[in-house]
Amino acid sequence: MVDFKLTIGDPKSKRTYKAELKSPDADQLLGKKIGTTFRGELLNLPGYEFQITGGSDKAGFPMHHSIESSGKARLLLSKGPGYKPLKKFKGRKERKLVRGSIISSDIVQVNCKVVKWGEKDLAEHFGVTEKKAAESAEAKQ
Repeated sequence: MVDFKLTIGDPKSKRTYKAELKSPDADQLLGKKIGTTFRGELLNLPGYEFQITGGSDKAGFPMHHSIESSGKARLLLSKGPGYKPLKKFKGRKERKLVRGSIISSDIVQVNCKVVKWGEKDLAEHFGVTEKKAAESAEAKQ
């Protein structure tokens, strides 16, 4: 029994939406790699298509595209997923623990982006109105 928290990025509107995917629908994502696509019918969004861009496991370790497994590995990183050095340490490399690029039962959050849009608007589907968006923008200022 697997549950995923999906973070869906919409490149057109520059917004992100959160969704939860529970078994048995979540089982269809098991074994998929970063970069593969899945249909929006899993989230009741016919016509949409999403591409997996990353994620993190139950301990918070990010998925890394260069590891072709579902396990953990310690990589020597200078940038990218899992490591962001301070400006004063630009070019510095550090060994960091990251998760592989294949979705397994240890993954909790899956990040994805919209590749193909359907008829129904995402903001309407997730219940986001312009008023809520304006309030959240004011709260940030």
